[in-house]
Amino acid sequence: MTPMTAVTPVTGSRARRRLTTALAVLSAAAVLLFGLNFLLNPGGAPQGFGIAPWPQGNADGYFAVKGVRDVAVASTVFLLLALGQRRALGWVLLVDAVVPLGDALTVITHGGTFGTALGVHMSAAALVVLCAVLLLTEGGSRATPQPHPSPSA
Repeated sequence: MTPMTAVTPVTGSRARRRLTTALAVLSAAAVLLFGLNFLLNPGGAPQGFGIAPWPQGNADGYFAVKGVRDVAVASTVFLLLALGQRRALGWVLLVDAVVPLGDALTVITHGGTFGTALGVHMSAAALVVLCAVLLLTEGGSRATPQPHPSPSA
């Protein structure tokens, strides 16, 4: 008779994995919607960003740059999720947290309010970092041999 093997979680649980997946999807979906909004609605999208007045004329081309950047960031998150590369996704999200931090700094240094920088951009950075840390500390499962009683003679 072969010894039985049980699967023992190293760290985390299914509930944590679902939560982390939901946070990653939420983060990517929000960034995707922001990006598409800047590409498709450049007249209305900038109002929630936190800098006023917004550029006019040729300078409004930066809206397209922001839109493309956001779509690319979101696409990377969705791709890594689809490929099941959760640890790589954790590292990518940790690096991507620089984007909302940079946005917050830009708002503060270009006439925006600290409240917008904190409430919009820093909260987004905190969510992205939280998701990254959860992904990076998420454990898999490891087969652990379990003792089994030997038949009595």
